[in-house]
Amino acid sequence: MTNGMRKYGIILLLGLLQPGLKAADGNPKGDTDTTGNVKSFNLADISLEDDPYVAMLDSLLRLDLFVPDSSIASTEEFLNVEDSLQLSADFPDSVYQQRLMALDALTPLRLDYNSSVKKYIDVYSGKRREQVSRMLGLANYYFPMFEEMLDKYNMPLELKYLAVVESALNPTARSRAGAVGLWQFMYSTGKLNGLKVSSYIDERSDPLKSTEAACKYLQTLYNIFNDWNLALAAYNSGPGNVNKAIRRSGGKRNYWEILPYLPRETRGYVPAFIAVNYIMNHAGDHYIYPSDLKPSYLQIDTVLVKEKLSFAQISSLVNVSEEMIAFLNPGYRYKVIPKVEKNYCTLILPSSKMGLFIANEDSIYNLARKDFEQSKAQLPQYVEMNDKVRHRVRRGEVLGTIARKYGVSVSSIKRWNGLRSNTIRIGQRLTIYPGKLPAQRTAAAKKTRDVKPQVKASATGEYITYTVRNGETFYSIARKYPGISAANIMSWNNITNAKRLKPGMRLKIYN
Repeated sequence: MTNGMRKYGIILLLGLLQPGLKAADGNPKGDTDTTGNVKSFNLADISLEDDPYVAMLDSLLRLDLFVPDSSIASTEEFLNVEDSLQLSADFPDSVYQQRLMALDALTPLRLDYNSSVKKYIDVYSGKRREQVSRMLGLANYYFPMFEEMLDKYNMPLELKYLAVVESALNPTARSRAGAVGLWQFMYSTGKLNGLKVSSYIDERSDPLKSTEAACKYLQTLYNIFNDWNLALAAYNSGPGNVNKAIRRSGGKRNYWEILPYLPRETRGYVPAFIAVNYIMNHAGDHYIYPSDLKPSYLQIDTVLVKEKLSFAQISSLVNVSEEMIAFLNPGYRYKVIPKVEKNYCTLILPSSKMGLFIANEDSIYNLARKDFEQSKAQLPQYVEMNDKVRHRVRRGEVLGTIARKYGVSVSSIKRWNGLRSNTIRIGQRLTIYPGKLPAQRTAAAKKTRDVKPQVKASATGEYITYTVRNGETFYSIARKYPGISAANIMSWNNITNAKRLKPGMRLKIYN
């Protein structure tokens, strides 16, 4: 054994003997009962240790490859500018035109300059200065990711700016129409491009997966129209609306010529995209600088997760803030990574913390399992979403009745439709992702009615007495007893009108 190896062995042995570390079975040392099992523990009191030699190699690697770019300045560095410095700049049209011509020469996209583009440049350099500053900070993380995926599909790298127009680089953004994520995918369009939605995971909010889906979709649109501006317009309003605009214009195929025939919201889409290309390249000329810089895309790492973990547990055990974990993993709806059979989920962490996670992976799973058992956290089951349905609000309906009809919660309906209150109007169309479609529910109800005599005949005569609580319905009570329907309970208790159910009423429920 060499001196170096002997020294490493001593360091490792000392590390394993430190108090507060996990035992060989993954349990934390400390408060145990007579059987040696842990009676109680606090994740915040547990300290995990990494392999010191490998941790040193990781540090050397990061030092050599991931030195922060000192050329990126933040807003704070420019707060002490002279009072006479003008914090916004308005240039003559010739300057904007010259700058866009220079950008246009570097891309196959057409970056034209006109009054519509100038209007959006004024918006981004004026009213939205703070938003642009924040997006410049986010770009440090997202743009290398976008460029890597665009390069994979051999597409213009300037398309990365489309996510700025769509979501202002917010992976959890949700439009009033129900579009989600950096690239604002509707449920159906996302599904057509390979994005899955479940009770725990919305891949439309996953930066990497949604970016690849956006590349595939944009490539498909470009292959149809053979023009990037028309492809962008189709991305916003759908290819059908662009086709209609071409027909109404007499067969013209230039975006600016079919502009009057496009939907109103799409008429400003390409001008806004061109303006974003300008402002993200010339923000400094308008005295706009990055704020709240995020870590580089090159400073993160990914691992497959084999068991259920919460962001709070990960944060406590590997010492990364929940805010940072949520930023790096926005596709998880409840800040919980579920266990999905035959399809492991991924966890993204700063590369400086990944070694600690991998070195203690089994212990982390054991501790997380005990934490879930101790906290008795009530979390939804992992369920894949069915195809959406469009519900037209009828007279007398409220969100509660609609939610019961489709077996979902009121909060879910509000989230899917961007509703800020419970107010809905007659004729309004709502997007619903039901656990069962209405036709399936009707068939299930019919089946229940058909077998009702058999259910009663099979009862042994033994039953439990259930006391109705405030706010409960026959349906909510039936859900507590597998294989029993609301109709069964009403029949067993000789109730024909569901409105007769009152708090305190005692019901017979047979086995």
